Amino acid sequence: MPVAIVDIGSNSVRLVVYEGESRTAATLQNEKSICGIGRDMVSTGRLHAEGCTEALEALARFRLIADGLGVPTREAVATAAARDASNGAEFIARAEKAWGSPIRVLAGEDEARIAAEGVIAGIPEADGIAADLGGGSLDMVSVKGGKTGDAYSLPFGPLRLMDQSKGDPDKARDIVDKGLKSLSDLDAGALYAVGGIWRSFARVDMEEQNYPLHVLQQYVIPRGRALRLCKLLAGLSRDSIRKIKVVSKRRADSLPYGAVVLERLIEAGGMKDVVISAYGLREGLHYALLPSAERAKDPLVDFAYASNARMARVPLHAQEMFDWTRVLFEGESAEMTRIREASALFSDIGWRRHPDDRAIGAFGQVLTAPFAGADHRARALIAASLFHRYSGDEDFPRDLALAALLDKDDEKRARLLGLTWRFGFSLSASAAGEFANYKLRVTPAKVILEVPKKREAIASEPVQKRLGELADAMGRRGEILVG
Repeated sequence: MPVAIVDIGSNSVRLVVYEGESRTAATLQNEKSICGIGRDMVSTGRLHAEGCTEALEALARFRLIADGLGVPTREAVATAAARDASNGAEFIARAEKAWGSPIRVLAGEDEARIAAEGVIAGIPEADGIAADLGGGSLDMVSVKGGKTGDAYSLPFGPLRLMDQSKGDPDKARDIVDKGLKSLSDLDAGALYAVGGIWRSFARVDMEEQNYPLHVLQQYVIPRGRALRLCKLLAGLSRDSIRKIKVVSKRRADSLPYGAVVLERLIEAGGMKDVVISAYGLREGLHYALLPSAERAKDPLVDFAYASNARMARVPLHAQEMFDWTRVLFEGESAEMTRIREASALFSDIGWRRHPDDRAIGAFGQVLTAPFAGADHRARALIAASLFHRYSGDEDFPRDLALAALLDKDDEKRARLLGLTWRFGFSLSASAAGEFANYKLRVTPAKVILEVPKKREAIASEPVQKRLGELADAMGRRGEILVG
């Protein structure tokens, strides 16, 4: 059954409706309203009146959406602004009437831990500091080995900084530096950046780098480049920020202050990389609802299984093909095995497409699919393997600009995976149980397919050709033995 999550932040009010309590549940609805209830809170001590009115209107709309979708499980939380304002309790009472369900006001440390759980849900191997920058607070937690460590919450959200510093970025730097000096154990190799402000920051970097893949999840910005961009954005006026096409006008005021916080945090923690996490508080709340068996699943492979179940002609075929061709990939790493499994599970998603569109269409569908648990290299490798699965031995189109993501070995691996699935489909025609009739062997010089005499007719020209292409990709010759 659907699950609705509402997040009432200092800057925005957000609704996400997930299709259910599963590891890779798709979103039925995802929308936000930039209300700014935390504007001017430092100087007034109260939530912004106009912002509160807009937030209540948004919550009333969200309630109607949840009712229309028949959502039985509804989780709503409020963060820094509602927690700290003198009229926060009054606003929450009105908000609960508009939303029609209880709203939990999170303590700063709880907010930090839940956002960090969201980071872990999307990047299980995360090792560093998960930092969630909202409009009113900066919430940080150490993450390693799928677990969270110490949690910190500091009042450094852009809306508060704008108010505290009177619009002076240099004064904002001093405020952040003083707060960060009070913390210990900030040293980390990577900063996992959560929040809309830092996603806008990443979009600016993508645009500047002419980056070929417009997927924010696990986008990596090296330390030096991040610091340079932080200094640049912090020094720009609101009008200059508004001219940047990839930044929404509602983020123009707050982006320079988000850049200030990021700059000072990188300097204080010595982070080598900024890794963008599109998963945060809302995903952490959903993750917490899952049974332990669901939480333990690999998000990449689980998404691929679900896609295979929905789109393949015969879903069982992919797993059989993955197992039957294992002999071709002995000695591979655990990471490469999960990439290969995902590739196999995606291998029949394009069968309904027009033949002229299958290779490029399947490639694009996988490249930007909303799965987690894979960095951009893994995404590109899996997507490229789907191109070769449908195109055969054709060279990968240079205009798809994956050179920045894949090296020569990756390209060879993608081609080998694609040709393996292409050979498998020519042999089995996607029928379940077919692979049990044949045996595949690899020698130093050959890839050998053993075919029973009674099934000799299967070893015709298409199978011969595709076995030959596969063997050639492995630096061997293909051979069919009948008997």
